[in-house]
Amino acid sequence: MNKVIIMGRLCADPEFRQTPSGVATCRFSVAVNRPFTNKQTGEREADFIRVTCWRQQAEFVSRYFRKGNMIAVEGSLRNNDWTDQNGVKHYSMDVQAENVHFCESKNPNQNNNSGYGAGNGGYQASYQQPAYSQPAPAPQAAPAQQAAPQAAVQLGDLGDFEEILSDGEVPF
Repeated sequence: MNKVIIMGRLCADPEFRQTPSGVATCRFSVAVNRPFTNKQTGEREADFIRVTCWRQQAEFVSRYFRKGNMIAVEGSLRNNDWTDQNGVKHYSMDVQAENVHFCESKNPNQNNNSGYGAGNGGYQASYQQPAYSQPAPAPQAAPAQQAAPQAAVQLGDLGDFEEILSDGEVPF
């Protein structure tokens, strides 16, 4: 099993590119703090891990993440060995991202151009949730807009559901 889960801060803005065939790709580095401090200096050390993501996930990361944002990445470890023009062999390990998530909510008083729902506080998303493509409401209009949809919600009658009696057997 090859499973990696890391959480840390972006070291720089993500690098978005497209392959010649038009497939979106994004590379970035995550600084992950070690769980202990250096005995000699008393400072916490970090590992800097390269991450690559593809397609919609690459577009999501490049659009909504910036340097310093806390990010969680779930994926697999990939070995990217290569030989340069001088015949020198280079070794690297990268994380191939499968899921990417925000790890902190947006503070409504923070004036930060991070690009994801500025001013709506508490907004969280992952690339799997299509809600990130919806424009954020203006801060002054948010309370009025939130009150209207709550009044329109109707739950329906529970009598519409049929009770299913089971003999305790699993259906497969």
